[in-house]
Amino acid sequence: MKFVTRLGLAATLGLASLALHAQTVLTVSSFKDLDRSVQAAIPLFKKARPDVEVKLISLGYGDHHNAMTTALATGANLPDVMGLEIGFVAKFAEGGGLEDLAKPPYNANALTDRFFKFAAAQGTSRSGVRAALPADIGPGALFYRKDLMDKAGITEADLTKSWDSFIDAGQKLKAKSGTYLIPHAAAIKDIILRSGLKDGEGIYFDDKGAVLVESPRFVTAFETAKRARAAGIDAKIGAWSNEWSEGFRRGTVATEMMGAWLAGHLKNWIAPDTRGNWRSASLPGGVNASWGGSYYAIPKGAKNKALAWEFVKFMTTNREVQIAAFRDLDAFPALIEATNDPFVDQPVEFLGNTRARQQWKATAQKIPAVDVDRLDPVAAEVITAEFDKVLEQGKDVKLALADARKAIERRIRR
Repeated sequence: MKFVTRLGLAATLGLASLALHAQTVLTVSSFKDLDRSVQAAIPLFKKARPDVEVKLISLGYGDHHNAMTTALATGANLPDVMGLEIGFVAKFAEGGGLEDLAKPPYNANALTDRFFKFAAAQGTSRSGVRAALPADIGPGALFYRKDLMDKAGITEADLTKSWDSFIDAGQKLKAKSGTYLIPHAAAIKDIILRSGLKDGEGIYFDDKGAVLVESPRFVTAFETAKRARAAGIDAKIGAWSNEWSEGFRRGTVATEMMGAWLAGHLKNWIAPDTRGNWRSASLPGGVNASWGGSYYAIPKGAKNKALAWEFVKFMTTNREVQIAAFRDLDAFPALIEATNDPFVDQPVEFLGNTRARQQWKATAQKIPAVDVDRLDPVAAEVITAEFDKVLEQGKDVKLALADARKAIERRIRR
């Protein structure tokens, strides 16, 4: 009996081992912190597909996108599913290395009405390739220290009414407390560049590829940011630097304008001891803009495309997955129905028990579906360089923008 039992046990273990090895391995490449959403979703995906082992490969933001650039160029070490930050979607799509999800068997255009319109649009290249579906978005917001504003007699309306009012408030704050209003004047430039746009328009290029950087929008952006620097309201520190984080911790910098996800970073690691002092408001001047966003794509060289598509849909259109990422990771959903969850209406303790998520949702509904171009990062790099010359060297704004147009056009011709 013991011998038979052992044989039976061995057979059972052997079958289990064979079943385990028979599992299909789905490889997902991601970056910090998007990888946390994948990790949280894997147990839920396993319930639906116990026959699939999800292998997550995670790298830092820069290392991941560099690795994916190399993988697409060489066709080696390609994952089945690729997580991407919005800035890389158009570039990779135009490179021809990603599946066009608008085409059969994916037919992803049937799903796009479920996402905020700007998020869906940014997953499509100018040539019409739907390269990726959105997972999370970053509705733009002005985060400010209410305790510091109260001491200086500054209201939220003073900060949001107009750029003139915003700069005036910064001067008042600086005079009364020595506190800088913003880390760097470039934030103002970046926001105004995204103002006044309509669905289908691009930030740097029109629909025929012509360069737009000498338009009144760019002149206003440069001039307003230059005025903020002259007013002495920016601390001249770059985002994500040690000085940037310390400014928020110590209260020497009173605001930042970024995506809604910044609230989670402030709470979790940048300035957790400032809980309750921060508030979220709309961007100055009524601008509705987006900061960042995460997407999922399928490389043409993927080995398990059908399963990859199943996983992409699971991460982007499954309401439970989207809400879990929102609750646990502060990843604002791209899926509209996930933002109808009661969680959106709950007060945010870190932001003084205000219902900030309602504001972020309202902003997301108004953000235009701006076109993205694979050369947007090139144009942004040139504009940043010329803007630095305006601030640091006193270069004339219109001359800087004319030089920017010439530089961008030279890069395009290459």
